[in-house]
Amino acid sequence: MTNIDSLTLEVADTAAAARFYTDAFGLTSELRFRTADQPSDGFRGFTLSLTVAQPGDVDSLIGTALEAGATSLKPAAKSMWGYGGAVRAPDGAVWTIATSAKKNTGPVTREFDAIVLLLGVADVAASKKFYVGHGLTVAKSFGRMYVEFDAGAGPIKLALYRRKALAKQAGVSPEGSGSHRIAVHTSAGSFTDPDGFAWEVASPQSLDA
Repeated sequence: MTNIDSLTLEVADTAAAARFYTDAFGLTSELRFRTADQPSDGFRGFTLSLTVAQPGDVDSLIGTALEAGATSLKPAAKSMWGYGGAVRAPDGAVWTIATSAKKNTGPVTREFDAIVLLLGVADVAASKKFYVGHGLTVAKSFGRMYVEFDAGAGPIKLALYRRKALAKQAGVSPEGSGSHRIAVHTSAGSFTDPDGFAWEVASPQSLDA
């Protein structure tokens, strides 16, 4: 099975990005950073998500993200799916924090159940076929709307959603061009998917701290 080992975000200041993600979400080994001046205007075509146990955890993580320098895109609120909100990190990446629960059932924590890389794609069925061909196993599939893959032993789960729907969910305009400014790391080899997202095998020495 193909697993996602980590993600690299292309940022202007690697040290500042590392501080932000540690302070905001407590993320360390899951994310890497490298400097890049690739242009990227508007929506980059993906969101990163933390799924948590209850609404209080959503509020806590969004609160620390805002304190660390994020900007609010979609204030946390109840929906038919649960409770969640979205922020934009200082490096430009869009993060959603969400839970399927609508009520708190215990003390608030800063723990999360999963990290999800949600790609906004032009054709969910075609991208699903592509990723299955590269060794990913489908965990959930809702036709041409949404696909979620088994994370296996990796810390990060991959999911596919239609680009416009993903942008709406995050509270941003779907228009955008230029680099995605993200790379997905796996031991399964290097390739580029139909929407231009790069998967690569990178040595630690090739990445900025």
